[in-house]
Amino acid sequence: MDLLLNGLRRAMEMLASGDPEIYEITWRTLRISLTAILISTLIGIPLGILFGLTKFPGRKLLLVFINIGMGLPPVVAGLWITIFLWRAGPLGHLSLLYTPIAIVMAQVLVSLPILIGLTSSAFQEIDEKMLMQIRALGATKLQMLKILLLETKVAILAAVIAGFGRVIAEVGAAMMVGGNIRGDTRILTTSIVMEVSKGNFDVAFALSFIIMTLAFIVTFCLTFLQQRSRKI
Repeated sequence: MDLLLNGLRRAMEMLASGDPEIYEITWRTLRISLTAILISTLIGIPLGILFGLTKFPGRKLLLVFINIGMGLPPVVAGLWITIFLWRAGPLGHLSLLYTPIAIVMAQVLVSLPILIGLTSSAFQEIDEKMLMQIRALGATKLQMLKILLLETKVAILAAVIAGFGRVIAEVGAAMMVGGNIRGDTRILTTSIVMEVSKGNFDVAFALSFIIMTLAFIVTFCLTFLQQRSRKI
């Protein structure tokens, strides 16, 4: 208990003292996580709608792989990104390994299946009678899509929340592709691992309180939007 209290006190001291490194790491964590979830959302929701509303050869097999991807171990995602970005890899000439972009790529890889899978499930749950009724009323494809998005908005925002929770808590892939380089790729989760390995448990607890606060604020905003949308 004393260790937890010391960690909380240390977190407040770090923030109150205006420690530039802490603010830098916190801002980098937020920037990388929000970028990753935005990319996953822009790609995942359209693909989820496609898998949820249309039928085509190989669709079920693709959904199986998507569902498997929802439980993809982050270190595996990190390994794949490392192989692609390694000097001898297909994208090695871009020199992206050990950069924030590499961390974003790894986070997109672990969160994208969540966005696709949950969005697809939400659209598959839409009553067929509702679809027939919308068509019978003469709605265009764009109007139909708008209606269905309004119908599934709570589930879609839940998918975004789940995806954000996955990326902000990610550490294995970020450590592998980012290298935890001070002033460049160090984020809160990799900093916590580093401080624990050094035996600085009070600092690790302090950083954990900061990342939990960050996650709470973003998740609260998304949940507020989700529940507010539900009332409309």
